[in-house]
Amino acid sequence: MILEEILPPLAVETRGSVAVLRLSRPAKRNALDTATILELERFFAVPPEGVGAIVLAAEGAHFCAGLDLSDLTERSTWESVLHSRMWHRAFDRIENGTLPVVAALHGAVIGGGLELAAAAHIRVAEESAYYALPEGQRGLFVGGGGSVRVPRLIGAHRMTDLMLTGRVYDAVEGQAAGLSHYLVGPGEALDKAVELAERIAGNAPVSNFAVLSALPRIAEADPRQGYLLESLMSAVAAGGEDAQQRMRAFLEGRAGKVTR
Repeated sequence: MILEEILPPLAVETRGSVAVLRLSRPAKRNALDTATILELERFFAVPPEGVGAIVLAAEGAHFCAGLDLSDLTERSTWESVLHSRMWHRAFDRIENGTLPVVAALHGAVIGGGLELAAAAHIRVAEESAYYALPEGQRGLFVGGGGSVRVPRLIGAHRMTDLMLTGRVYDAVEGQAAGLSHYLVGPGEALDKAVELAERIAGNAPVSNFAVLSALPRIAEADPRQGYLLESLMSAVAAGGEDAQQRMRAFLEGRAGKVTR
């Protein structure tokens, strides 16, 4: 484990081929202010060299309680648009960046915290995790990309319920709805997320690129375009020396078999 740097709202360390990025404002329940959003954007724009995957976690009892209320100032309509677009830009760096991101969730994952978690590619939740989108109860509307990403995970009808009624999902309900991929016991999310990230970092980089960049576009494309993009991406992935070496190892019985 090598400590890379401590940023005011974030803490970063490397564990071999994995970088662990923690929200580091536990006294604020890791609520997101402008400084934190900008540091997230900066980190994901230029991840640490030699890292193959990133774990997004948080210090303290909660992953993220949403927008820091001290950051909720009176803004003009135009200023509000720019503020929202800042969040979009930062979270786009996570979802559409160069490295897979595994989120380790516990405690509050609400409002902007859920929008942040939804930008990750895989989510591991502890039993303490709970999810909510309270903006509708406060006369607000999501502004960090939640109206795009969260319905992709749980459907617009479930998000409508969360926003209109203030409903809160516990960890089991969130898992069943599609907000998390893995559900683990108390204190286990970070270790599980690191384990998954290490496995992901061992993949061929071009394969990870294909999954991150091509797969979402294929899923949203017209089937005819999707099939063509799949063929092109498959050929690119298979044509690399790394892929050919891995395939030879598989054919020669030197690669691990798929087991449960």
